[in-house]
Amino acid sequence: MDHKHTLTELNNCSREELITMVLSMQGQLDMLNQNIEKLIEQVRLANSYRFGKHTETLKSIDGQLSFFDEAEAAYDASVPEPSADEILPTKRSQKKKGKRDLDLKDFPVEILPPYHVSKEELDAFYGDGNWRQIPSEIYKRLRYEPASWTVEVHTVEVYVGTDGDHQDEFIRGERPKDLLRNSIVTPSLLAAILNVKYVNSSALHRIEQEFERNGVKISRQTMSNWIIKCADRYFAPFVERMKSELLSLHVTQSDETPTQVIADSDHPNSKCYMWVHRSGELYKERPIVIYEYQKGRDHHKPLDFYRDYKGILVTDSLQQYHVLERKLPEVTNANCWAHARRDFADAVKAADKKDPQAVKQSVAYQALQKIAGFYNIDTELKGLSSEERLQKRQEVIRPMVEEFFAWVKQQAAECAVPPKSKTAQGLNFLINQEKYLKVFLEDGDVPIDNSASERAIRTFCIGKKNWMFHNTANGANASALVYSISETAKLNNLRPYYYFKYILTELPKRCDKQGNIDPAELDDLMPWSSELPDECRKPRRS
Repeated sequence: MDHKHTLTELNNCSREELITMVLSMQGQLDMLNQNIEKLIEQVRLANSYRFGKHTETLKSIDGQLSFFDEAEAAYDASVPEPSADEILPTKRSQKKKGKRDLDLKDFPVEILPPYHVSKEELDAFYGDGNWRQIPSEIYKRLRYEPASWTVEVHTVEVYVGTDGDHQDEFIRGERPKDLLRNSIVTPSLLAAILNVKYVNSSALHRIEQEFERNGVKISRQTMSNWIIKCADRYFAPFVERMKSELLSLHVTQSDETPTQVIADSDHPNSKCYMWVHRSGELYKERPIVIYEYQKGRDHHKPLDFYRDYKGILVTDSLQQYHVLERKLPEVTNANCWAHARRDFADAVKAADKKDPQAVKQSVAYQALQKIAGFYNIDTELKGLSSEERLQKRQEVIRPMVEEFFAWVKQQAAECAVPPKSKTAQGLNFLINQEKYLKVFLEDGDVPIDNSASERAIRTFCIGKKNWMFHNTANGANASALVYSISETAKLNNLRPYYYFKYILTELPKRCDKQGNIDPAELDDLMPWSSELPDECRKPRRS
């Protein structure tokens, strides 16, 4: 505890001692003010996360600012006065003819018997023979039938020799290979369970309840056993083939999210992780998503996955990926600009909204404006080829990025913001990550951000809110395999239920006598294969 000086002691202090004491107090006061400012920023940011939109785009942030002073924030003298035609209500446009027929063209059709009027009724109304038939009125309705259940009764014919060389020897009809021996499960049943749980993010106990309401008793333990056994036997080699295709690509992306696995956790609060690895967003031909369960997230986890990879890996700023780049010379790490702007977005959200103009003059807001400038341009380049995109990035975006980093370093050097603030954190992040944030300027296939990975892992994040945790590592690994297939199927415009049903029918046929499947023999079943039946494909709308 600091010594408290009495009035007599202060009167006896020299001028130099008093100056030293005042300067010391000033330093403590400055530190106290910084801590207070940081605390206020944290409180405002917490309120923003709780009550505001969870967004980082400048357009959305501007919308939040204008809420406090619409007249001033929205004022723009260059906007012309709208005409009367633009303001006054207009007649509703005519509905396009034939649109309903176009929407329903891919569905099976059942033509019902016509709604007939008898000759007796017509003669009674019009008089005998005073009528003729004109073209009928035809309309369409879409009928939905809930899940139906059918018991398949399989009969295998058996023959026995009664004489000759093969007397008393048996021959049986060739039965189709079962998913699981001595189990009632069929490809269609398991596909339905996988679709509801992993695509629609429902929990097994809810599926169990729905089955029971339809008079079918299948426990969640039975369903879980089916999923884990089929994942291990069929989906593991399937996803291995997908992984080999992913690692052959020049650009990949990665992200991770925490999950809880009871039997694989060291203590109740320990975190396990679901990793997602996907093809670069700008590759459109055969998008791939691979989920991978790991107990932790140290650098050995992505190191094992990418050990033989040669290319560019787009990630957030997690240090584990930078370690990966140092250990694997063939791997280049590229960082995400969406993460780079996050601290500035938080700073603007936490600012005092009573003075929008002051917010717009802040370093954080200016940083968001500059990032949005080249971010929006790059978004418009997505439709170009890799070569054209790289050329535009070099010509247009690179000067903007170089100017931006020069501005960032100037702001950091001038110490224009409190050192512990979100704005200061954002400036320091940019300076430390400059090398990784510029990689997208050197290759037209590298996306500007890692948002595609975050979208790929979103389905799992929604699902884990419904079932909270996995019981075992086996269950988590099985989920990773199923998610890999379902998410890749969706990106390739497939219908997950029909795709699961198809591959669960075909994969047992690919097993050798030992029950093993060669991943190299699965090309025709991959989600991007042109040999898939039309039933698996999402109907195209004109």
